Amino acid sequence: MPDCSAPENRQFDFWIGEWAPQNVQGVTVGTSSIQLILKSCIIFENWNTPVSAGKSFNLYDVKDGKWHQTWVDNSGMLLLLEGQFNGKSMVLEGKTIDQAAKETKHRITWTPNADGSVRQLWESTDAKGAWTVAFDGLYKRISSP
Repeated sequence: MPDCSAPENRQFDFWIGEWAPQNVQGVTVGTSSIQLILKSCIIFENWNTPVSAGKSFNLYDVKDGKWHQTWVDNSGMLLLLEGQFNGKSMVLEGKTIDQAAKETKHRITWTPNADGSVRQLWESTDAKGAWTVAFDGLYKRISSP
């Protein structure tokens, strides 16, 4: 059985907890429950808003030295991300391909703040390939793990 207690496995633990994510205007947009599951090897996200819901599974893979996220939501979106903790933020990247074979790149950055909140910045490429902000949110802690 894998041992998920190495320091690399704990790099994303700052995201664990119960959250009230806010948009840049300071409006709470939903809830997010982030839990450590499966013998502390997986960080599980349960995201809910009045109009959308999604779940992600996040893990550190010792074989390739990267973090991986599988995101699914109620629109049928599947997003596979991978990346690393850069010392101050978790940065994961991936891409989606729509029915017209158009590729969109995604980069999501989670940064823990001194006050215990976490900023999540989700950027995607537009039709010209330029990065645009898809979501800029501040996770305000409701409760700790």
